[in-house]
Amino acid sequence: MTESTKDTVEKLGRTVLNGIITAIPICLTFFNKAHETYQKLPTDYLHLLIGTILCFFGGFYPTVFAALQAAEHGGLTTVRKALKELGGEVTIIVNESKKDDKVDADGDGTPDTEQLSPRILMERKVKLVLTKMNPEKVNTAISSIYKVWIAVLAVLKIQFARTIALSMTISDFFQRFVHRYVVPKVDSATPAEYKKWVPVLADWMCKSIGVGIAWKIQSIITAFTSSLAGGLIMARAVIVILAKHGMMGPKDHNDTTADEVASYVFAFLGFYFQFTQDFSAPFPFNIILAPVQLAEHWIRGQ
Repeated sequence: MTESTKDTVEKLGRTVLNGIITAIPICLTFFNKAHETYQKLPTDYLHLLIGTILCFFGGFYPTVFAALQAAEHGGLTTVRKALKELGGEVTIIVNESKKDDKVDADGDGTPDTEQLSPRILMERKVKLVLTKMNPEKVNTAISSIYKVWIAVLAVLKIQFARTIALSMTISDFFQRFVHRYVVPKVDSATPAEYKKWVPVLADWMCKSIGVGIAWKIQSIITAFTSSLAGGLIMARAVIVILAKHGMMGPKDHNDTTADEVASYVFAFLGFYFQFTQDFSAPFPFNIILAPVQLAEHWIRGQ
C-alpha cells in the first residue's frame, strides 16, 4: 500500500469514527425528545387512537398485529426499560469519548487523539468503552430484548406454520380437481413442445390460489380478534374521556358494563369496515399506514 493510500485510509477511518461519535448523541436526543413528547400526549386520547387503529385496521396487517401481541405478552415494558438502560450506557461512552478527545497529555497544543493513527485511535476508543461501560447492565438489557424477540419469533413461526399448512391443504385439494378436469383439456389444446409446462403451471396456479385463500382466512381471523381487542380499548378510553368531561358516571371500567357493551358495537363496526374493504387498506389510509404495510411485507418475507 502506497503512502498516499495509507493517508487516505487513515483520514477515512478517522472521519467515520468521528461521524459515529457525532451521530449517536443526535439519535439519542431525537428518541428522548420523541419519548418525552409521547409522555406529554393525553393518554386517554392516545389509547383511543391505538384502539381505533387496532379495531378498524388490524386485519389489514395480520403479521404485524401478531408481532405486537406477542411483544406485549412477552414483555414490552421490559424492552422499554432495557432500551433505556442501553441508551444510558451509550450516553456515558459518548460523553467520556468527548472528554478523551480534548486530552493533551504531551502539552503540545494538539489533542492526542488527532495525532494517532486510525488503528491506535480505535484501540484507545475500544479500551475506553471496556473501562467505562457497565457490562452487567448491557448484558441484562440485551438478554431482555433477546427473550422478547424470541417470543415474537415463536408466535410468528407458529402462525406462519399454521397458514402454510392450510395453504398446502387447499393447494392439494385444487390440484386434484385441476389435474383431473382442467389439465387434460388444456394439454390437448397445447402444442407438443409446450405440453411439459402444462402440469407445472397448473401446480403453480393451485399453490398461488392456496396461499391467497390461506392468507385471506388468516386476515379474517386477525380482523376479528383485533376488532375485539381494539373495540375494548376504544370503549374504555371513551368512558374515561366522557367521565372527565362530566358526561358520564364512573371513570373505572370495573364499575360499569358500558365498556363491554360499547366494545361489541365498536368491534362490529371495525370488522364490518375491514370486511367491506376486502381486508385491504383503502385510500388515503394505505398511504398513511404505508410504514405498517412495509413492516408487514418485511415480516412475511423473513
